Parts: sequence; C-alpha cells; structure tokens
Amino acid sequence: MTEADPSEAPRIESLSAITLATHDMARAVPFYEALGFPLKYGGPQEAFTSFAFGSSFLNLIADSRGPIHWWGRVIVYVSDVDGIYRRALAAGLQPESAPADAPWGERYFHLTDPDGHELSFAKPLR
Repeated sequence: MTEADPSEAPRIESLSAITLATHDMARAVPFYEALGFPLKYGGPQEAFTSFAFGSSFLNLIADSRGPIHWWGRVIVYVSDVDGIYRRALAAGLQPESAPADAPWGERYFHLTDPDGHELSFAKPLR
C-alpha cells in the first residue's frame, strides 16, 4: 500500500447545515423568522423546516422524544450584532444579556430558542 500525498487528503471545508430538534414546529418557526432567518423549505405545520443563511442551513426537525438538555451552542456570524439584538427584543424575545465585546475578538450575545437550544449571534471585531 502506498502512502497518500497529504495535499490530496480529504479535508473539512465548510458547514452545510445544523439540524435542531423541536417539540413544537409551530412555535419554533416564528422564533427563527422573527430573528431574520429566511425560510427555504417547510414551515410551521411541517415535520422538517430549513432556513438558509449564507451558504449554510439551519434545519428544524419535529421530535417528540424526551426533554432536550444543554448540548452546546450554535454560533452564527451576522452583519450587525446589535441590529439582531434589537430585532430579537422587538419580537418579544429575551436574550441572556445585551451584546458585549469578548476578549477573544468577537461582539456577541446569546439567546435560547423555545426548545432550549443555545444560539450565539456574533461578529468578529476589527
């Protein structure tokens, strides 16, 4: 067996999508729409919904299994962290705190969706 050229080795290139489980699609879809996620497929009455952003997708899948426990965080880069924060407030959503500049070089805020999934909206500081 010959050793493969490292330059030809498969590499991780990008995130295609993340799929989150929801207990209530009719509640989850308006939450994401209120934040400005563009609906690509599905909707409040469907078992699967997909939102497009950039070249990636955020998917929701209806799942009635047990409670969802903290699993991590989805970090979404946006053009205007404070604008998304204001949009969330205007929609009656409750972010954990106001946007802040982090020592690792991003402006961000966290928000939890109706099913307990933690979202972080961020933008690199220049």
